[in-house]
Amino acid sequence: MLVFTSAARQHRLLLVRGRGLYKSVSGVDSQVASHHVTASLLHPEDRSFNPGGKRRHRANESRERSVQSKEWRDEIPVMQRTGQRKEDAHRVSSELRKLCLEDSPTERERPGTQRSTPDSKVEIVFGVSPCLLALTQGRRKVSKLFVKDGEASHRASVLKVCEEACRRGVRVQRVSKKELDRMSSERVHQGVCLQASPLSYLTEHSDSAPGRKDPPLWLVLEGIQDPMNLGAILRSAYFLGVDRVASSLHNSCPLSPVVSKASAGAMEVLGVYGYKNLEDMVKLKVAQGWQVVGTVGAEADESQLPVTQCSDFQMTGPTVLLIGGEGGGLSRGMLSLCQTLLTIPAGRDLFPGVESLNVSVATGILLHTLLFSRKSTT
Repeated sequence: MLVFTSAARQHRLLLVRGRGLYKSVSGVDSQVASHHVTASLLHPEDRSFNPGGKRRHRANESRERSVQSKEWRDEIPVMQRTGQRKEDAHRVSSELRKLCLEDSPTERERPGTQRSTPDSKVEIVFGVSPCLLALTQGRRKVSKLFVKDGEASHRASVLKVCEEACRRGVRVQRVSKKELDRMSSERVHQGVCLQASPLSYLTEHSDSAPGRKDPPLWLVLEGIQDPMNLGAILRSAYFLGVDRVASSLHNSCPLSPVVSKASAGAMEVLGVYGYKNLEDMVKLKVAQGWQVVGTVGAEADESQLPVTQCSDFQMTGPTVLLIGGEGGGLSRGMLSLCQTLLTIPAGRDLFPGVESLNVSVATGILLHTLLFSRKSTT
């Protein structure tokens, strides 16, 4: 009696645990499965109590296995189909599928397991556009791409970055969001970070952009210190078609990953030239017949130079547009090289403290005005 009670209790436990596995088995199938479990518990070795019992036992066992396999066939494709819809929509390449198969959990980055010492020859580029353009432009030496593990890695934009990395033989490694946050110093990384060599300012000996029929426009930046402002300026300069961007090397922020992200990756495409002495470069352009245009606020003090509203200015020849740093504006030396000063008129009476524009916004307005006037004269 004690043996029967223990077996019955085990039978009930097995039935409870088996509900999840055999949830789709019903009717005769469930009765057969239940009978088989009960029989095996109550009569573990008795096969002679019924002639042909061994055959029936094997038949029941075979039937049970077929029920299990059918159950798993019914459930697994359902889970796969939900994920395959996203993958099919993005048309994942064979290289990326191979990458996903080879990326086992043991190879994934664990937060805090790889904290390499700072290397001046390596930096972390973050953001979808900066990473993609850093891969395609070939101006950096790229070593590894880090991708956020989970659903974010299935976005079309992230898959495009991964495919480009695979195409170029760059190792792709899945990491946690916490690790990406650490790599990007808690900035918006959009699920991707790229380990690559840093970009530096170009020199006069670097390859220049091909010539064009329209009068060229160079944008010269003196003392832009905020990387967000520099990135926004580079984005506008690239979008609007500036021929060259030049910057002072001292008292200016470097070409960092923050600048690249703020420029939406334009820094990876647009070459930025650096000069130890901007005044000497501008003097050379003046000697070559270029027009030098500076900028002042709407309420600027009286100056010996003519001040023109930007909407009234006509760009008729090669021009250099000088932009000063935040707060201080252009230095006296640079102002002395200007032939005219441009101002952006306000659309209303302004309260003190908000009577000026952000330097990146003002630069975008001036560039659009000058380049539009250049096109209208051709």
